[in-house]
Amino acid sequence: MEKSALQIARAAYQPKLPKALLGPVVAKEGKPTQSVGDQEEIKALFPNTYGMPVIEFEAGEQKKLEPFNVGIILSGGQAPGGHNVISGLFDGVKSLNPANKLYGFILGPGGLVDHKYMEITPELMDEYRNTGGFDIIGSGRTKLEEVDQFEKGIQILRELGIKALVIIGGDDSNTNACVLAEYYAAKQYGVQVIGCPKTIDGDLKNEQIETSFGFDTACKTYSELIGNIQRDCNSARKYWHFIKLMGRSASHIALECALQCQPNICLISEEVEAKNMSLDDVVTYIAKAVAARAEEGNNFGTVLIPEGLIEFIPAIKKLIAQLNDILATPEAQNLGRSEQIDFVKTHISKENLDVFNSLPTSVARQLALDRDPHGNVQVSLIETEKLLSAMVAVKLEQWKKEGKYVGKFGTQHHFFGYEGRCAAPSNYDADYCYSLGYNASRLIANGKTGYMSVIRNTTAPAAEWIAGGVPITMMMNMEKRNGKMKPVIRKALVELDGAPFKFFASKRAEWAKQTAYVYPGPIQYWGPTEVCDQPTKTLQLEHQ
Repeated sequence: MEKSALQIARAAYQPKLPKALLGPVVAKEGKPTQSVGDQEEIKALFPNTYGMPVIEFEAGEQKKLEPFNVGIILSGGQAPGGHNVISGLFDGVKSLNPANKLYGFILGPGGLVDHKYMEITPELMDEYRNTGGFDIIGSGRTKLEEVDQFEKGIQILRELGIKALVIIGGDDSNTNACVLAEYYAAKQYGVQVIGCPKTIDGDLKNEQIETSFGFDTACKTYSELIGNIQRDCNSARKYWHFIKLMGRSASHIALECALQCQPNICLISEEVEAKNMSLDDVVTYIAKAVAARAEEGNNFGTVLIPEGLIEFIPAIKKLIAQLNDILATPEAQNLGRSEQIDFVKTHISKENLDVFNSLPTSVARQLALDRDPHGNVQVSLIETEKLLSAMVAVKLEQWKKEGKYVGKFGTQHHFFGYEGRCAAPSNYDADYCYSLGYNASRLIANGKTGYMSVIRNTTAPAAEWIAGGVPITMMMNMEKRNGKMKPVIRKALVELDGAPFKFFASKRAEWAKQTAYVYPGPIQYWGPTEVCDQPTKTLQLEHQ
C-alpha cells in the first residue's frame, strides 16, 4: 500500500497509555450493578451477565498465561480511531503472550456468521496504525440476534481457538455483544465477549463512558469545514448556509461544532422537543434571526441542523411512532412501496394523518417507507436543510409583503456526514482508541465477559487516565424496536441542564446577531500541542 508523507509521519506516532496499563494489572471490583431502567426485565433476559461489578485496573503482579487467540469485529458505521482499537488490542494480546493470535472477521458481524476472516499479522497491523477508516477488515450492519447465528459463530471460534471476541460498535452493536455474551455464558461455551464504545454521534456515553471514540475527530473535521464555509460566507456576504450534521438521534455533534465555530444559529433537537415546538415554530425562529441580521445589512449567515431534528419535533415524533408500529405488521410488510403509503394513511389516527398530509411529499414518503436494519427512519436521506430553508424563504416573502422584512435571502446547502467518519484520528482519538483496545486485552486476561472496555478521566494527561470495564447490562433498558419491546443500551441525548448546552445557550443570542465566527482550521492533529491535543469543548465543560 502506497503511503502519503502524512501517513508515513503518523505511522511513527506512538499512542499514549494510562499508567495502570503499562505493566501487569489486577482488577479492582466495585459494587454489584443494575441496569439504568427496567431492572427486572433486563435481569430476566441476562441472568448470567447481570449485576456484575464495575472493574478498575491497578498495577499488579505478572502472571503467566497460556497462549490464546482473540477475534475482533468492526460493526456499524465507521468512526475515526477504529484501527487504533485494533492495534491496541493486537499489542495488548501479544504482550500477554507472543504466541497469541488476533483474527479479524470480514465486513462486520456477518463475517462471524459466514466464517469469513483473516489473521492480523504484525506486518498488516503496521500498515494501519494511526489511520482513519475501518478498511483493514471492513465493517457491516448484520445484527447478531438469532440462535443459529450464535451457533454458526461458535463453530468458527472453536476452529480458530478463539477464547474471546471483541466487538467494536455503537449502542445497537454493543447490545448485540451483550446478547451474544449472555448466550455463550448460558451455554458454558467458554468464549468471552467484550465491547468497545464507538460512534461519532456521541450518544454512547454515561457516568462510566465519557465519550464514544470518533466523536472528537469527526467534530474537529466538521468544525474545520464549517469554519471554511463561514469564512466564505463572511467574504461573499450574500448567502445563508444551511448545514446539516450527522447524528441521527442526538445533537452532540451540532452542539460541539457550534461551540467550536460560533455560527449564527444552531438547532438542538432535544430543546425543540422539550419546548414542544412545531415545524413552523422552528422555521419562525430561524426567520426572525435572518430578519434581525438583515436590519443590520447582513444578508448572510450559517445555520447548523442536527440530522435527526425531524424526529424530535413532537407532532412528527408521534407520527413516526405510530408509523413504526403499523409498518412492523405482517400485513404492511407484504405490500409494495406505493401500496404501503395508502395502507399507512388508512391506519393512522386523524391527528397523525393531518401532520402527515401537511408535510412535503418527499418528506412524508421517507417517513412512511424505508427503515434501517434497526427499524429507524433513515433521517440522513431527509434533506432537512433544504426543507427548512424553503420554508424560511416562504415566511420571509410573506413578511416582506407585510413590510416586516427588507433583506435578501440566498441559500446554499450542505450535509456533513461521511466527510468525518473515516478521517485520520486526532491525537486524542489515537490515544483513546489505542487504550480502549489495549484495555480490552486486560479484560480478556482477567476472564471477563459481557463488559465494555472503558477509559475515564480523559481530560487529564493520558498517564492519569483510568482503565477498566463496565457491565453492558448496566446501560440497558427496554425500548420498542420494529414493533417489539427489546433490551437496548440507552442513548445519551444532549442534557439541557448540562454545562455544554448552558454555555451555548448563554452565547447564542450574541452569535445570532453578530458575525462572531471562529475558523478552527485543520486541528485534528497537525500543530502545537496546546491546539491539537485538546479534548472536545463538550468534555472540557462537563469536567470543569
